[in-house]
Amino acid sequence: MLLGIMGAMPEEMDKIFAAINDKEIIERGSRIYYKGSLFGQNVVAVFSRWGKVASATTATNMILEFNVDRIIFTGVAGGISPDLNVGDIVIAQRLYQHDMDARPLMRRFEIPLTGKTSFEIPQQNIDTMAQAVHNFLKNDKTFRKILAEQDISHPKMITGDIASGDLFISSSGMKNALIKNLPSVVCAEMEGAAVAQVCDDYGVPLIVVRVISDAADEEAHVTAVSFVNQHAGDYSLSILKEYIELLKEL
Repeated sequence: MLLGIMGAMPEEMDKIFAAINDKEIIERGSRIYYKGSLFGQNVVAVFSRWGKVASATTATNMILEFNVDRIIFTGVAGGISPDLNVGDIVIAQRLYQHDMDARPLMRRFEIPLTGKTSFEIPQQNIDTMAQAVHNFLKNDKTFRKILAEQDISHPKMITGDIASGDLFISSSGMKNALIKNLPSVVCAEMEGAAVAQVCDDYGVPLIVVRVISDAADEEAHVTAVSFVNQHAGDYSLSILKEYIELLKEL
């Protein structure tokens, strides 16, 4: 099996790239793909860039050129649910494009020609990633100690709905509008639902796992940058390590 790994920022992906053995570096469409072995698993990993279009074109190339068998999208998100804190982990259950609105031609959030307002991740895929995150939170005591020193002492994991759009949610007004329109959504980012649409088109399994970097409020731009620079890469690599260990048992 070839596992595709995507992230929207270099800070989320650089430690993954560094950990890949026997690297083959391939440049396509202004992207650099790193193909090799990560913890004994064949992978191809890429920094997709921000936003729905960039991530969708990257996912399409992962599927058509590299023939990946499944894709994991990893990285950070802004917390929408008041129950989430910085450092918590969300595994996507359903993914919405919150800026899709073709009314009155069709329902708000409906993806044209699909009849769908969201893309759902199969429960089995969620369960495997949930176990990986649980193992990470339980076993990586060194990283947990580092987090505790930054006042992230009890990070938790939830599964929930994620909203994606070409908007950085950075004010209480934007956040409250999202809650009103999509009350089941627990966090927001800019790529996952677009990648989900591509994976749905091609029948490729997808898992989206996000770490909360900010509260999607007026301080989001400061909090998110600080968190990404300090912790995003370690979260991504540590969770992937546990996930790949589980893949070996399947």
